[in-house]
Amino acid sequence: MAKLTVNDIDLQSKRVLTRVDYNVPMAEQDGAMVINDDTRIRATLPTLKLMIENGAKVILTAHLGRPKGERVPSMSLRPVADKLAGLIGKPVAFCEQCVGQAAEDAAAKLEDGGLLLLENVRYHAEEEANDPTFAEQLAGGADVFVNDAFGAAHRA
Repeated sequence: MAKLTVNDIDLQSKRVLTRVDYNVPMAEQDGAMVINDDTRIRATLPTLKLMIENGAKVILTAHLGRPKGERVPSMSLRPVADKLAGLIGKPVAFCEQCVGQAAEDAAAKLEDGGLLLLENVRYHAEEEANDPTFAEQLAGGADVFVNDAFGAAHRA
């Protein structure tokens, strides 16, 4: 089966679940988590801009660190959403869940050309276990899947 690229697909009004590598180094500074190196975020900008320009509803999924299935506040992707918004020059919605009703509702609110970053998938032990049920929950409602995370390609 041939793999397609984002250039091969009509993305207009499609929900595009996109796996990105936002496992970035962070440190606490003045009580907040701050990104020390945004190289991995910047690496996704060309793909994200292409999808946005083509009217996709972009739903981003990523991991940060190894929280081992537990919710660890210092490993939240919220600071990444803020950094991405600054780099791409448009708002990035953030959902504190990556599966379930809250994630579904956040995705449903996306407009064409909109961006949504879901919370750290590794807050769920099922992600590292490659659980097919978890994968189905994560992909539910998506029209297209894009893997823009070479470092996590073995998880796709």
